Amino acid sequence: MIRSIAGTPLEARIPHLDRLARSLKQLIATAEDLQSRNIGLVSLTEHLDTTTLGGRLVFHVFGAIAEFEKALIKERTTAGLAEARRRGRKGGRPLAFTPDDIIAARALMRAGDLPVRTIAKRMGVSLATLYRHVGKRSHG
Repeated sequence: MIRSIAGTPLEARIPHLDRLARSLKQLIATAEDLQSRNIGLVSLTEHLDTTTLGGRLVFHVFGAIAEFEKALIKERTTAGLAEARRRGRKGGRPLAFTPDDIIAARALMRAGDLPVRTIAKRMGVSLATLYRHVGKRSHG
């Protein structure tokens, strides 16, 4: 939100610095763009005001710390996933259908005794999942 109170410069008020940009480079570019248009940047959480010299210094320091923290989180996540893979763990959602389930669903569909919707309900999956794994009409 950009606002001005009579006699004061325009201010862009944001809740957090990280809401303004995804990288330090983008954050600084945005702040410089605002500054070139005589608009101050005020971060409410960090109590930061770039209309002052000290505020601009703190802005750059906080921006660098935020980018560092983001990089650490990414590094730790990547390392954690690699360690999980090394231990044989596999991420992601469990499969809705096992190969045996697909064979059973195909047999039920081939028999033609039950509506497809009933087969999907019995297998515990949606119609879309059933069709994705088995096909519209199962002939083999």
